[in-house]
Amino acid sequence: MFARIEHTILKADTSAKEITTLCDEAMKHNLFGVCVPPYFVKMAALRLKESLVKVVTVVGFPLGYNTTPAKVEEARKAIDEGAEEIDMVMNISALKNGDFNFVLNDIQSVATLVQLKSKKLKVIIENALLTESEKLKACEICTMVNVDFVKTSTGFAKSGATVDDIILLRANLPSNIKIKASGGIKTKEQARELVKAGADRIGTSNGPKLL
Repeated sequence: MFARIEHTILKADTSAKEITTLCDEAMKHNLFGVCVPPYFVKMAALRLKESLVKVVTVVGFPLGYNTTPAKVEEARKAIDEGAEEIDMVMNISALKNGDFNFVLNDIQSVATLVQLKSKKLKVIIENALLTESEKLKACEICTMVNVDFVKTSTGFAKSGATVDDIILLRANLPSNIKIKASGGIKTKEQARELVKAGADRIGTSNGPKLL
C-alpha cells in the first residue's frame, strides 16, 4: 500500500510549513510521492532530493478550462522545477459540450511535452461531474493519447473516488493505462476497496492515517 499513496495537499491557503510536514511524513512512511500546488514544486523537490519520494503537481487545476497553451506552460515549468508526474484536469466543459477533438488536442498537447521529458501524465476526468457515457468517452480519448494514468477526481467536486467508478474505468481502459483514485479517501478500508477494484494509486491528504 505504501508505494501506492500520494500524500496530498492542494488547498488554496497551503503554507510552506505544511509542505515541509507533508514531505517529511512521506519520507518517514516511504510513501510513493507528494502532490503539491505548482507554487511549491521547487520547495518540495529540494526537501525530497535525497529521498525516493516523487514530486507530483497539478495543471489546469481544479476546473480544467484553462487554455491549452497555459496548461502546456504550467507543465513545462513544473517539470523544470522538479515535478516527476503531472496531474492535468481535462477540459470538462469541452467534453460535456461534445467538442471531443478539442479535448483530444488539449490532452495530447500536454502529453507530448510531459512524455518527451520522460515524465508521467495523469488526466483528471472529474467523474462526479460526468454521465456514464461521458466517462466512457473520456476513457476513449485518454486511450487514444496513451496517457499514463486516468485520475478520478480533483477533490474539489461534490464527491470523489468510488468503487463503481474505478470498476468502470478499469473495464474501459487498456492495461497499460493505470488508475489513480482520489477525493475523499479517509480510511484504510476505503483505500483497500479502491485498490481491490483496480486503482493503482491513491491520492489522499490522509496518507499517514491510512497506514
